[in-house]
Amino acid sequence: MTDNGSTASPVCVAVAYHSGFGHTTVLAKAVTDGARAAGAEVVALAVDTLTDDGWRALDDADAIVFGSPTYMGNVSAAFQAFAERTGRRCQEGTWRDKLAAGFTNSGAKSGDKVATLMSLAVFAAQHHMHWVSLGLVAGWNSSAGSPDDLNRLGFFLGAGAQTDVDTGPDGVHPSDVRTCRHLGERVAHVAAQFAAGRTVTSAVSGPAASSAPVR
Repeated sequence: MTDNGSTASPVCVAVAYHSGFGHTTVLAKAVTDGARAAGAEVVALAVDTLTDDGWRALDDADAIVFGSPTYMGNVSAAFQAFAERTGRRCQEGTWRDKLAAGFTNSGAKSGDKVATLMSLAVFAAQHHMHWVSLGLVAGWNSSAGSPDDLNRLGFFLGAGAQTDVDTGPDGVHPSDVRTCRHLGERVAHVAAQFAAGRTVTSAVSGPAASSAPVR
């Protein structure tokens, strides 16, 4: 409820992803399911087939969760092509102060996935967005742990998944699916907190650093 007694509108979370072989699609669905379970309106968008309506959905969202497979230690070419298409939005600040988060998958346990998550975080920072971390301790890091733990691969910046390269989408590890679902829930909760805060404060974004006077 808002302070005037009316029901607050649910936040909107967009999941913008590219999937080469279907594994990242499974993870995107998990993020979507988690955000929806937390009360958000959710739209999932494959960035290599974005329509004008898809771009508008990204512009209207309160939070965007970016997802890409890790290829050669970075985001996929298709995701990078999408990122480069956002140049005007970057310059105009279209996504300024939205929330952002990220997830990725590779065939190897490490696979340099952290480089992909860092690339996604920098991309979000260039759009002046606020990055939401995974918010989980590392799993599977003690004798009492198991590969069924949440965050079994021990990522903190975002959600990292590992899928054997010779398996299809049904081979995505259940723990990784649950970890991505957690990420979606977390982003939806933080977005709701931000939305509630904006109803009780008149915080104004500061001017761009480049326009600040030199003293």
